[in-house]
Amino acid sequence: MSNLIIQSYCLGDLATNAYLVWNKKTLNATLIDPADSGDFLSEEILHHQLKLEKIVLTHGHFDHCLGLLEVKLNFPNAPVLMNSEDQFLIKNAQKNAKHWLNREVDPVPIPDQDLARKTDIEIAGVNFEIIPTPGHTPGSVSFYSLEEKVLFSGDTLFKQAVGRTDFSYSSPEELKLSLKKLFVLPKETKVLSGHGEETTIGAEVL
Repeated sequence: MSNLIIQSYCLGDLATNAYLVWNKKTLNATLIDPADSGDFLSEEILHHQLKLEKIVLTHGHFDHCLGLLEVKLNFPNAPVLMNSEDQFLIKNAQKNAKHWLNREVDPVPIPDQDLARKTDIEIAGVNFEIIPTPGHTPGSVSFYSLEEKVLFSGDTLFKQAVGRTDFSYSSPEELKLSLKKLFVLPKETKVLSGHGEETTIGAEVL
């Protein structure tokens, strides 16, 4: 029986999914994509009496990290991890958010650690493979656990949809290659994406 608990929260103007993942025995926790409402996410961590070990980003788009500053201020010992290929997006997050949302937002802290050279990561005591999935952004990554049969796909794969590639830095060709990596995973793999409802690999492979 799995000790992993995954709580999802749909947050912010763009209805972005944040995931709080913890081990019910140790209470060690990881926060994936603190999309918005950092104080609320901090309260959730405290409510469940969790020990936040790290914060990880699937990619650098502003709607996936607007709650990062507040969480980081409340849990300063939890490092932030992201593929450095998307650091330019983090640096421009405030400007991009103002453009798309027409309002001022908090600055977004630069991540502490680079996922680019890592092949796996521990999330709440479970080993997850880091799968580079560029296309939507240059530094997009997905996190996959064979043991738990779960994939955090960010904005690469959604239920009945895939990530948009009409940005200047996006690549439709790279996205196709990234999707091929995901579509070979076991069909029963649960897909938890950056927006929308959960799905499975089997439901998305045509």
